[in-house]
Amino acid sequence: MANPLEQFTIKTLIPIPLGEVDASLTNSGLFMVLTVAAISLFLTIGMRQRLLVPGRWQSLAEISYEFIACMIRDNVGSEGRKYFPFVFSLFMFILFGNLIGLIPYAFTFTSHIAVTFAMAVVVFLGVTIIAIARHGLHFFTFFLPTGVPKVMAPVLVPIEILSYLSRPISLSIRLFANMMAGHTMMKVFAGFIIPLGILGGWAPLTVDVALTAFEFLVAFLQAYVFTVLTCLYLNDAIHLH
Repeated sequence: MANPLEQFTIKTLIPIPLGEVDASLTNSGLFMVLTVAAISLFLTIGMRQRLLVPGRWQSLAEISYEFIACMIRDNVGSEGRKYFPFVFSLFMFILFGNLIGLIPYAFTFTSHIAVTFAMAVVVFLGVTIIAIARHGLHFFTFFLPTGVPKVMAPVLVPIEILSYLSRPISLSIRLFANMMAGHTMMKVFAGFIIPLGILGGWAPLTVDVALTAFEFLVAFLQAYVFTVLTCLYLNDAIHLH
């Protein structure tokens, strides 16, 4: 039986040595490029005609747009509209990356902690810079909300700081772990189909089909969770407590 973790192996496709820096194109990088291309194609086709009565592709593009616009409006408020391009791009990148990874023999780059942590760090640094730019030193009152007794500061401030610094860790691990676990389970059950033959192979095949359907749901949910948490962090950065 094939190793179910082999599907997550990073493989070099085009070696690109730049001195001591390895800038080679890997399978992970290739599928990131394909994901961006797929998103661009989807939005281009969807909004090409701009019909008053939208067709299927235009409806999907408009639903995607309105979904993220509502998410920002509900979780950040009107001041969050300027960050729509970033939040929308983040959601589409994760969603399409998750969905493309479900294609047989494709590579799921969101199943790597290096990728998800890089995205989480960008979100973390971005909202922190926004918060400091908007509030200056007043930003640090975030770690000691108004109304809290000063005697609680030695206990509460370290807890708040630790909670704030753990945001990129929890954000990245949630996405990476869910995608990796789901794909591993699918590979494990797929490995039993042929060895069990016609009589016994139907059982793992049925489970694998069910897992595939479930993974489509997980692909959307994980993109949604990552994005909605980004909106909540933006709300904290803009409004503090």
